[in-house]
Amino acid sequence: MLTAPEPTVSSLAPAELARRLARGGIVLQTGAYTTHLESSVPSVAQGLALLYGGYALRGADAFADFHLRVVQPAGLRRWWRPQVMLMHNGASMFKPLPLAQAFPMFEWGLNWCVSSRAHDCLIVHAAVLERHGRALILPAPPGSGKSTLCAALAHRGWRLLSDELALIQLADGRLQPLPRPISLKNASIPLMQRYLAADGAVFSPPVADTVKGTVAHLQAPPASVARSAETAAPGWIVFPRYQAGAATELAPLPKAGTVLRVAENSFNYSLLAERGFDALAGLVDAAHCHSFVYSQLDEAVALFERLAQQP
Repeated sequence: MLTAPEPTVSSLAPAELARRLARGGIVLQTGAYTTHLESSVPSVAQGLALLYGGYALRGADAFADFHLRVVQPAGLRRWWRPQVMLMHNGASMFKPLPLAQAFPMFEWGLNWCVSSRAHDCLIVHAAVLERHGRALILPAPPGSGKSTLCAALAHRGWRLLSDELALIQLADGRLQPLPRPISLKNASIPLMQRYLAADGAVFSPPVADTVKGTVAHLQAPPASVARSAETAAPGWIVFPRYQAGAATELAPLPKAGTVLRVAENSFNYSLLAERGFDALAGLVDAAHCHSFVYSQLDEAVALFERLAQQP
């Protein structure tokens, strides 16, 4: 007996998506998590239609891990220098932002929800990609070129698991996918638009004057979204750093020092206590650990291609 195909965001016409968002909301599946999202802000519906077309929609009464509303404040702020607020379970999560930042605010808020609630995993601020069943984990602070490198690799044969959050399952130490749009900032936006010009890559319109500067989001590759239930084994932990004019260099790191550096980038290592230490120690023990400096994306992509071929 044939079953009906699973509905996705793209199965709704833009007007119907906007209507549902405004009148009761939708339940959106991203990786292992579901989010009930409600908003009448047009840019939120437009961002979802542009970047989330392949993501599954659950029934209106389905369980949701997170409940978010993107709303405009009442009163004069609705008309004079209009603002937007993000509500989580009825409470405001962050200070109001300009209305133009509504879609980035949703993205930031969903990251916050996962990093604050997903305590069945050790959560590390890192990009994660997979090749041949092994995960490449890229922990790095803002400004390191992590997202730029992640975007390039995700369009050059690597499966995107996440741009922001490495989710190491406590039960088995495997990396749990959370493929969502890749956040790009400032000079990285035109750089990646040029680099991926022949790939049909989809970018959201840039939004200026955020706390992170100008931001835009790059659609996750559809093949990565389709495989969002497939976990990966740890393969490499690489700390990337973009440095203008630098030669491409991959250098091994001692595992003891790697444990400390990954712990510094973790959201819930201390909260998990002994379980967090065991998960982190197991992750580092199973991975090859390196630092990485680059200035040329093509050289970086070629180096990681060679890395992926090594046993």
